[in-house]
Amino acid sequence: MSERATFTRMEESTADDWRKIAGEYAPFVKTLPDRLIAHLKLLEGDYGGFPVDRYTHSLQTATRALRDGRDEEYVVCALLHDIGDTLGSFNHFDIAAAILKPVVSEENLWMVQNHGIFQGYYFFHHLGLDRNLRDQFAGHPHYARTEEFCALYDNPAFDAKAETLPIEEFTPMLRRVFAQPRNSIYKAAMPAAA
Repeated sequence: MSERATFTRMEESTADDWRKIAGEYAPFVKTLPDRLIAHLKLLEGDYGGFPVDRYTHSLQTATRALRDGRDEEYVVCALLHDIGDTLGSFNHFDIAAAILKPVVSEENLWMVQNHGIFQGYYFFHHLGLDRNLRDQFAGHPHYARTEEFCALYDNPAFDAKAETLPIEEFTPMLRRVFAQPRNSIYKAAMPAAA
């Protein structure tokens, strides 16, 4: 059994308590990619009326980005862009962005955060919504990147016959991307290997 802190209120914690907690933190952080994969697999079998299940859509989006020569961070964004579907029925893109925020660039974060609005160009008009809702971001430095992500990778990734690489193809890059946090208040306190 691992060591555990003894405080009942954080204000009563000691440096020794935090040594114990920090000792558990590094191994926990290293298993984040495993937890992400397990959560992504919750999308398997969840069709929600779509031609392919949400897991296949995620893998297919990432496959398309990988085959197009995108870098690992971009491919991981493609893989996880809809991971929030299970918890954020009204804002899945916010959940994906929150997960990716510590480890991705500003442009990739913005792309994931706003892909739901940009993807709407392809179907919002069928729901009585404004398909051009993305135009509110016209002139934004990451507009073209997000528009392209949806056009090339997200929009066409509903084809049951299209190439869909298995999760094992993406696992090493997922591990590498999540091993390098850049935007976290805890970064300074993390061991170099975390």
